[in-house]
Amino acid sequence: MNQLAVLRAGLVATSFVVLFGVGVLAASAPTRAARRTGMRGMKRQQALARGGLFGAIEPLVRWLGLRLTRFVSPQLQASIDRQVAMAGDFLGLCAEEMLALSVLCGVVGAAAGAAANAIVHLGPMLAVAVAAFGMVSPFMTLSSAAADRMKAVTRRLPAAIDLLALCMGAGLDFPGALRQVVERSGTPDDPVIEELSLVLVGLSLGRTRQQALEDFALRAPVPMVRELVASVVQAELRGNPLADVLQIQAEVSRQKRTVLGEEAASSAAVKMIGPLVLLFLAILVLIVGPMVLALKAQGI
Repeated sequence: MNQLAVLRAGLVATSFVVLFGVGVLAASAPTRAARRTGMRGMKRQQALARGGLFGAIEPLVRWLGLRLTRFVSPQLQASIDRQVAMAGDFLGLCAEEMLALSVLCGVVGAAAGAAANAIVHLGPMLAVAVAAFGMVSPFMTLSSAAADRMKAVTRRLPAAIDLLALCMGAGLDFPGALRQVVERSGTPDDPVIEELSLVLVGLSLGRTRQQALEDFALRAPVPMVRELVASVVQAELRGNPLADVLQIQAEVSRQKRTVLGEEAASSAAVKMIGPLVLLFLAILVLIVGPMVLALKAQGI
C-alpha cells in the first residue's frame, strides 16, 4: 500500500512538472499579429467588427495557433487552407488557427461533458464523446459553409455570365467587363461577386487570364465554374470571340441550373419520407401510449 501511494505521488509530481514545463514553453513563445491583408484579412476584420464570441476568443485562437504551427504538416496545412478558401475564407482563419479553434472547442466540450457527468453519472465516456464532438464541430461548420457557398455560386453564376457577355458585346474587354459587373453589383458579399473581384485583382497584379481563372476554379470547384474557365481559356487560345463564347456558356449554365432544380424538386418527395415516418411514429406513441398505461393501471 505504501509503495502504491509513493508511485501515485510520483506520477502526480511528474505530471505537474511536465505540465509546468509545457506551460512555460508555451508562454515564452512569441505571438504574432492577425493577417490584415488580402481577402482573408478582410474577412478577419469583418468577423472582428461583428464582435460576438469569435471577437472575444480571437486573441486566444491566434496565440494557440502559433504554438500549433510546428505540429501542422505542409499537406495538412494545404488541405485545411483549401477548405477555408472554399468556405469564403471562413472568419479569416489560417490552417493552424482552425486547428486551435478545434482544440479550444474540444476543451470546452470536455469540461461540459464532465459537468454533465457529475449530474447524470453516465461515466467518463460522456465527457470523451462531448469533447470529440467539440473538436469536430468547427470543421463541420467549415464544411457546411463551403457547401452553401458552392450552391450559391452554382445558382448565381449564369446571371453574372450574362452580364459579362452583355458588357463585352457593348465593346468592353474582359477586365473592363469584370469591373463593370463587380462595381455595379448591389451585393458585394455575394460569393460570385467576391470571386470575380479576386479574378479582377489577379489580372491587375499582372497574372494572366488563364492563371486568374484557374485560381477561381480552385476556390470554387463546381462543374459550372470549371466549364466556364475551360471555355474562356480555350477561346483565348484559339482566338474565338469571347463574347459569343460567354453567351453560349450562359445559356448552357441556365439549362443546367434548370435541370438541377428539377432534380432537387423530384427528390424532395423521397427525402420527406423519413421525417414523415418519424412524425407518424411520434403521433402513434402519443395516441397509443396513454391507452396502454390506462390498461395497465386497470390490470387488463
